[in-house]
Amino acid sequence: MFRRRRGIELKTSGELEAMRAAGLVVARTLRQVQEAAQPGVSTGELDDLAEQVIRDAGAVPSFKGYHGFPASICASVNEQVVHGIPSKNTVLSDGDLLSVDCGAILDGWHGDSAVTIEVGEVSERDRKLSAATRAAMLAGIAAASPDGRLTDISHAIESAARQAGSEDGVEYGMVAEYGGHGIGREMHMEPFLPNLGKPGKGPKLAVGVALAIEPMLTGGSAETVELDDGWTVITVDGSRAAHWEHTIAITENGPWVLTAPEGDI
Repeated sequence: MFRRRRGIELKTSGELEAMRAAGLVVARTLRQVQEAAQPGVSTGELDDLAEQVIRDAGAVPSFKGYHGFPASICASVNEQVVHGIPSKNTVLSDGDLLSVDCGAILDGWHGDSAVTIEVGEVSERDRKLSAATRAAMLAGIAAASPDGRLTDISHAIESAARQAGSEDGVEYGMVAEYGGHGIGREMHMEPFLPNLGKPGKGPKLAVGVALAIEPMLTGGSAETVELDDGWTVITVDGSRAAHWEHTIAITENGPWVLTAPEGDI
């Protein structure tokens, strides 16, 4: 049986090792997708590649069939924030900003991670947007400590995003409707993890908690809308977006990034 802390599952060290194995499948998949994401390649081709890598590892794509989602990755291009549906008709161009979200299930355990990929030569503004989003994710990861509170992570994400915006001379939009989540034998579990908020609130964290930490920033307004396909979320003002995510576990020694090879973060 799982132990729970106010609805949050606490995994054993063996269970976290199993999640780590799933996380490394995701890491390997995203690395190959990053290498293949070049001008002239379609997001549908990237989806085929991702599914092949996942299945070759003996795993199953988490996303395919999830509430009817038709693909193995989410491929969100430019103004698309999250949940973009890959298509052979969506061909990448030089200067595109592509966010790829990927999940895999191995031996019943989930890994979940996302990266924003610069296709060809992107603008300095877009490069800074992606870097700010990744920095916000890393700040959130660093704040995931035993005996902290859930919104300590939220506040760290928000603070890092605001600091990056100040340094870049841009007021980045911080998307509030979507955020991180608990993860384990299910992809989305309690708790929901907001990407902004005051510290010291929400449930206490503890050793054995596993979370997906995933900020999304835009280069303009944070207002979003879902397209008629029922999945793709875009910025209302057409500004570009970035999305970074890692699955982490809280340990006695601090956060353990389950979806990155050792030394890769």
